[in-house]
Amino acid sequence: MSFDLIADILTSVFLLLGAFLSLAAGVGLIRFPDAIARMHATTKPQILGLTFILAGIALEERQLSTTLVLMALLAFQMMTAPISAHMIGRAGYRNDVIAPGSLLVDELKQSIDEVQQELGRAENEPKNENDDGSPN
Repeated sequence: MSFDLIADILTSVFLLLGAFLSLAAGVGLIRFPDAIARMHATTKPQILGLTFILAGIALEERQLSTTLVLMALLAFQMMTAPISAHMIGRAGYRNDVIAPGSLLVDELKQSIDEVQQELGRAENEPKNENDDGSPN
């Protein structure tokens, strides 16, 4: 078997795996019940699917310039996907669109309650200001 035939077979396998994982991410985005579950569907299989697709393209092209661009694309996706998933989960939590029972331990609620108590205490404290408006 020649190298070109092996590269073409690997390219096909990588592209099919990437397409399947991207499809699984899309189905998970539609089927999962809340933001916490959806953020997993949008990051985990999507990044792995993109990795397979980019590896297939790099195998097919076999040029350094193309491979460098694909690596930069993958690095950018790997940096931004977890941040966007975190923000989606945080927004879902704050808007109360999380399915009951999906969180076993709610550590964020305790932190939010502590901050709200601190803000409440700060609003209730009397302000010590002179007549000219400057603090004592």
